[in-house]
Amino acid sequence: MPRTDRFLDIRRDPHSDELLARGGDSEAHSILQRTGFIAVVRLHETYHRAPTGLTQHDESRLATDAVAHLRAAGYHVDCDEPFDTDAHPARYLPLGSSVAHLAEQIRQATTTDEAAHALTELTAAHDGILAALDEVLTATADFHDGLGQASDPHTARRLRYLADEYVGVIRSDLAHTRNRLADRHAPHPARSACTEEVLATERERSAVCACPPPPRTLPVPPPPLTAGPRR
Repeated sequence: MPRTDRFLDIRRDPHSDELLARGGDSEAHSILQRTGFIAVVRLHETYHRAPTGLTQHDESRLATDAVAHLRAAGYHVDCDEPFDTDAHPARYLPLGSSVAHLAEQIRQATTTDEAAHALTELTAAHDGILAALDEVLTATADFHDGLGQASDPHTARRLRYLADEYVGVIRSDLAHTRNRLADRHAPHPARSACTEEVLATERERSAVCACPPPPRTLPVPPPPLTAGPRR
């Protein structure tokens, strides 16, 4: 059975004439956002709309681009005829994939040194990922300074607060965690791989490996017999 989250509709709403994209999973939502759509999160649905202030020509270009990128990623897209396209743009790994790869490294880590090495990319003082995130928040705050609307100074202050308080705390805690792991130099007891080697001191040379035997579990006793009704 085909997965319903691999299907999307990109059409103009017949009542409001808004350009809307509906359906898809989180990957499809990322593609829509990268092509210019804006997410609208409701209680029972998340859909996407075009930014306000675009001409119909710009909206058509945005929708056609989204259809092409979604189909290139393997999604089935139903759309209005003006948005249909046979274009297959090249796919590139987004920057977030590199960060997600660190999570996979930690999931596969068998020693504290391996986990600490992965966390270093996050916590490095000069060019770590969290240091870069701090720069992005600060640069976005600087952009809002003098942008012109009454809410812009508040947005700038809020972004600086997030950089100083939240990102700073996460960065400090992760750096402390990374340093403690780097000092331990220990294998993870639940992830150490079996080498299938027999120790030189092993008397039973027919043993397969030097791993300790699994814990012995006692058999579960059968339930007690219940006496039937006396006749």
